[in-house]
Amino acid sequence: MIGKIERIQAFTEVAARESFNGAAKALNTSPPGVTRLVAELERELGVQLLVRTTRKVALTSAGRLYLDKALVVLKDLRAADELVRAEQHQLAGSLRVSAPLSFGLRYLATAISRFRILHDKINIALTLDDSMADLIADEFDMALRISGPPKDLSAIWRKIAPVPRVIVAAPSYLALRGMPATARALREHNCLGYANLADGPSWVLAKRGKTETVPSEAFCFSANNGDILADLAALGEGIALLPRFIVEERIASGALIEILGDWKAPETFLSATYPPFEKLPAKVATFTKFIEDALANPGS
Repeated sequence: MIGKIERIQAFTEVAARESFNGAAKALNTSPPGVTRLVAELERELGVQLLVRTTRKVALTSAGRLYLDKALVVLKDLRAADELVRAEQHQLAGSLRVSAPLSFGLRYLATAISRFRILHDKINIALTLDDSMADLIADEFDMALRISGPPKDLSAIWRKIAPVPRVIVAAPSYLALRGMPATARALREHNCLGYANLADGPSWVLAKRGKTETVPSEAFCFSANNGDILADLAALGEGIALLPRFIVEERIASGALIEILGDWKAPETFLSATYPPFEKLPAKVATFTKFIEDALANPGS
């Protein structure tokens, strides 16, 4: 099947011009090249499509039958080419996006509503899930993720905004178990961990060049969503390391207290990741830029 389209194009051009030389000029190639392509097509089909004489080239009955179908195929192929070129540049059609649950519930409804005012021909299908979606297998156009840099160096991604994390606990928990003086002391506490990690929940905290690891054995509970961890921490079940946006209201109300503020977890940020596009489709690039601007200017 390799080269089949080229052979069909050569045949249709010869049929239209009744000439191998004329077809060669139309295809910007040599007459022997066109002759070879048509001969390969006839050999593949086991049928003679053209009658060649010294004066003209004519279609056989099989050739006339094949030409009618071949022209339809080439017309559909040109239409497909035009369709995907238009899809690459137009701000219309479906846009499938994956995003974290806690982030999506807080920020994406307002952002998407504003985006739709400007781009009402783009139909957004949003999936909220804290797991790392397989963009190709799950047919997503893009994903918003909160994480560090991707481990896959071939990944296409764009950093949108930093997402600082804080260590928090409820006053009731601290009254019962005491305030940990150092990150190492967290090993003796009930820690609440994020479960969507390949090696299970663990924390790596740093302070002025010193690093402490809180191993998975210290975690009495883990979940794949930050809001449930924040709820449990507020109920006095343990200590949690969470994005500030998830716990800021509880900190403001006094339900949670930020502790060990001089110990920092590795940087995380909201990023956009994409399938391996050579160039981002216009609707994907436009939505990414809109989300970036919306987070940078939340009141606008």
